[in-house]
Amino acid sequence: MCMSRRTIVAAAVLVLAVLTGCTPQPAPSPTPSPRFTSEADAYKAAEATYRAYIAVLNKVDLSRPATFEDVYRWETGTALDADKKNLTAYHADGDTVEGSTVITLLEPGTVSADLSDVTLHGCLDVSDVVLRDKNGESLVSADRRPVQAIRVHVTTSDDSPTGLLVDKVSGRSDGPKC
Repeated sequence: MCMSRRTIVAAAVLVLAVLTGCTPQPAPSPTPSPRFTSEADAYKAAEATYRAYIAVLNKVDLSRPATFEDVYRWETGTALDADKKNLTAYHADGDTVEGSTVITLLEPGTVSADLSDVTLHGCLDVSDVVLRDKNGESLVSADRRPVQAIRVHVTTSDDSPTGLLVDKVSGRSDGPKC
């Protein structure tokens, strides 16, 4: 049986069209699942994040800027900007820091509907912390309260082992008493 050239081309196009129609299509991208499955999980991660941040902050040596990097790894946004500015200035001025901050209270504050932003209320005992200038004079205000009432805001990040980074720490007058 002899087929014309036109018939062969038409058959090839038909086979190609059928095979193309049968080519598996890529699977749709999965819908990302939330990082946390409950408010309790989000609060637990937020607390772990802030405790890790305070732990590395307590290890900072202002004469060694390399120690700042561990602090920066736990921060983003406002907190990161402020610490970069302040730690760099303290180093440049020859200041020193002694003592450690102690978390005496961390309680849940608020959490966003999608569990990506968490606020904690806390209390920090800073009575042991002294910042000194290059001449050894204290830079701590005489009226500093030994225990500080704080609000901590953390937000999701793929760059954090807990899934969150500290975004902002501020004083507060509401929430639990310190």
